[in-house]
Amino acid sequence: MSQDAWEFVKRVGLGKLADTMGIEMLEFTVERSVARMPVEGNTQPTMLLHGGAFVVLGESLASMAANLFAGADRLAVGIEINASHTRSATSGFVTGVCTPIHLGRTLTTHEIAISDDQDRRCCSIRMTNLIKER
Repeated sequence: MSQDAWEFVKRVGLGKLADTMGIEMLEFTVERSVARMPVEGNTQPTMLLHGGAFVVLGESLASMAANLFAGADRLAVGIEINASHTRSATSGFVTGVCTPIHLGRTLTTHEIAISDDQDRRCCSIRMTNLIKER
C-alpha cells in the first residue's frame, strides 16, 4: 500500500458498518484492493455467510477504490451493484479482490471476486460509481 493510499484509508476509514462486520483492508491501490472479512458474526440463521455481507465487502472495496481514483476534489458514489453467489462460506474468512474494469472521468466500474480460505470463488460482484464534484 502506498503511503498516500494508506493515509487515505486512515483518514476516511472503511465506515461503521464495515468496522462492525470486521472488514480488514490488506492491500489498497487504484489498480487492486484486497480486504477480508470473518464469516463468524456475519451469518444467516443457517450459519452460512449472509449474501448481504458479501455485498458489503464488495461495495466497501469498490467505493474506497473509486474514491481513491477520484481524488480529493471529487466524490465517488455508488449507482449500481450486482452480485452472483456461487458458493457458501461457513467458517474462516472470505477475501475480496477488487480490480477496475473502467476508470473514466465520470464513471468507474469494478469487479470484486470474493473467495473462501480454500481460494474457491463464492461471489462475483460488479459495482459502478458516479464521480462528481464535492
